Amino acid sequence: MGEKNWICRWGNIKKLRVYIIILFFLTLTETASISIASGMTVYVAGDGSGDFNCDGKADDVQINQALKFLAENPDYTTVYLKGPFTYTIDNTIYIQSSNTVLEGDSAAVVKLVDHAGWTNSPMIPLIGSKGSVNNLTVRGFEIDGNHNGNTETPKGKGYYNCIYFGQVKNITVCNMYMHDGHGDGLRIHYGENIQFYNNTISLLGHDGLYAIESQNVEAWNNTITCRTNSGLRVWNSNHVKFHDNFIDSSYDKDAGGPGIQIQKSSAVMDDIEVYNNTIHNTFGPGLWLIGYGSSYSREEAQNVHIHHNIFYSTGTNPSIDWVGGIVTSGFYDTLIENNVFDGVYHAAVIHMYPEGKSTDLSPAGTGYTTIIRNNIIVNTLKRKKDPRGTGYCVINYLPGTHTFVLQNNCLFNNEAGDYINTESKSDIYANPLFADPKNHDYHLRSTGGRWNGKSWIKDRISSPCIDAGYSSSDYSNEPEDNGKRINIGRYGNTEEASKSGIMPGYVAWWHQVVPSRALMRIFFFNIF
Repeated sequence: MGEKNWICRWGNIKKLRVYIIILFFLTLTETASISIASGMTVYVAGDGSGDFNCDGKADDVQINQALKFLAENPDYTTVYLKGPFTYTIDNTIYIQSSNTVLEGDSAAVVKLVDHAGWTNSPMIPLIGSKGSVNNLTVRGFEIDGNHNGNTETPKGKGYYNCIYFGQVKNITVCNMYMHDGHGDGLRIHYGENIQFYNNTISLLGHDGLYAIESQNVEAWNNTITCRTNSGLRVWNSNHVKFHDNFIDSSYDKDAGGPGIQIQKSSAVMDDIEVYNNTIHNTFGPGLWLIGYGSSYSREEAQNVHIHHNIFYSTGTNPSIDWVGGIVTSGFYDTLIENNVFDGVYHAAVIHMYPEGKSTDLSPAGTGYTTIIRNNIIVNTLKRKKDPRGTGYCVINYLPGTHTFVLQNNCLFNNEAGDYINTESKSDIYANPLFADPKNHDYHLRSTGGRWNGKSWIKDRISSPCIDAGYSSSDYSNEPEDNGKRINIGRYGNTEEASKSGIMPGYVAWWHQVVPSRALMRIFFFNIF
């Protein structure tokens, strides 16, 4: 028996040794895979802790060496700029391989050197690409265009764009801070699948995003302060979504552009959507939609959808006349619905095109129609340049070729009046009763319930815009009680739409809401 027990124990020991060996190799394998994964990133630093180290002078050299290392070693995918540090560059940083991520700490700053002198040719950017590369991501760090250190260079002429890629697919630029430049934030030519989000853009010399002859462009959650031109812009591009952005302008002697610019001259543009943006205090119009050039078919420029945006105080430029909320020409069947226009200059929506520019911007065709539906237009002001005949809600300067269709809009307190060269049989003319217009809270007051950003509250009076929208408009996203009809204004057919109904304990009395007990006291006082 003793011998058998000894044999059994020896067998168990052997099994245990096998298990230990297996566990050892599994641990080695796991460690090896962890090592490989962590090795995918190459670090650039200014404190000596990086794989490539910079000293604050001509730091593009080391950053380009790191990107070249990625190109030569496909297992590595990311160059990471460590902060806090300012990487001063004398030449362009070039992404040299597909599937590359260039990212950094928020305190990592790429800054153009003083008096860079890259003026032999425009379109030389701070960050660009070499060869045929796709699947690129730039994120997380700061780009300082050093405008004040390069004042000898003109703005808006193609110099010193922060990022410029041509003939690329699958581009993401996010969580960046780009500021004080001479050119664009992100410029794309012949791009496809472009995502631009969560960026802060301030005082650039051209557009925040400029996509030219590109497809599938989406920009959202960006905060953009324009200096010279537009916040977001596409030209001859299609399948575009601009949404949930905050765009304004800061004064500059060269200022003049719109918040959003959508421009067609030769390509098909039939899938453009602009929604949930707040655009205010722009020098040019809040949004400029323009088609021009040789004659084109309806199918090439149609069905732009502009909805659920807020425009206030747009069109402040005293030197141009094509200001307003939305200025448009040359597009068929544009639908502008459920927006708020408050205190814009000239008019909320205008059919016109700028004349006297170097390019003829007049559309060649006829029959262009813009549908204006379920919008609230209040407090429109006369434009600053040549104010005569301005300050209306809607103006059509092109009645021979362009037509407005107005349906169930609410108009109130507009300086000069309602319409020029158009009319409506369904608009209403009443105070919309915004929750807090001074602070740009455009929710509608309601006895049935209004969303205040945190909870539903009830008012003692209801807006005339509740349940007053176009009868065929979708209202399915509005909370109950929704009256089975869409609200006019920014929050119509959204989950924040003000509710229908009278608050319990209150009754309607001469368009006011009065507590039922108080009404009874009034009744008995008058009777007895």
